[in-house]
Amino acid sequence: MLQITPFTNHVAEYDAWFEKYPFAYESELAAIRQQMLALPKNLVGLEVGVGTGRYGAPLGIKEGVEPSEEMSKLAVRRGMEIVKARAEDLPYRDIHFDFVLFVTICHLDKVPVAFTEAYRVLKPGGAVIVAFLDKSRPIAQSYEARRATSIFYRNATFYSVKRVQDMLEKAGFRNLEYNQTLFGTLEEIEELQAPKPGYGEGSFVVVKAFKK
Repeated sequence: MLQITPFTNHVAEYDAWFEKYPFAYESELAAIRQQMLALPKNLVGLEVGVGTGRYGAPLGIKEGVEPSEEMSKLAVRRGMEIVKARAEDLPYRDIHFDFVLFVTICHLDKVPVAFTEAYRVLKPGGAVIVAFLDKSRPIAQSYEARRATSIFYRNATFYSVKRVQDMLEKAGFRNLEYNQTLFGTLEEIEELQAPKPGYGEGSFVVVKAFKK
């Protein structure tokens, strides 16, 4: 089961991260936006795991799913329409969306099932965009080191790029494209960092893949 209790009970603390690390946050948005810009215009998209709307809202995504009602309240205030649901059981018909966005999949219990669900609801040629913290890079490793005392990352699972790639391909996705950002620790990021292609340097990786 998705670990939602910390997010329901500590909404203010969760949302405060974005104010504490504004350049890291804006860099993450820039990397996701770059992957979205290559898609055709006027597409119907879905964000899975909206949280408080910090990603979907500024990216122009109107619809999302989120299991935490308390988190959803902030996302609604930011202009999103939220359905209470889990990533592993999306309440949508087959072949419905042009793209699906996941941010920080580390909080999902069954990522392969979530990717299979994304594949199901996507139209042929549709794209999944997955943003995640690379297990091998400094920021994920710092969260790992502080896992025992962390509210939000105590039950998180961080993934390598290879593992995410394998899960996407097993779900049926093809033609993976990568970019990356967050070079250095969070405390060291003092300006907006432009995303670079590929992976292996930045802690925050965004992969886009396509349904046949």
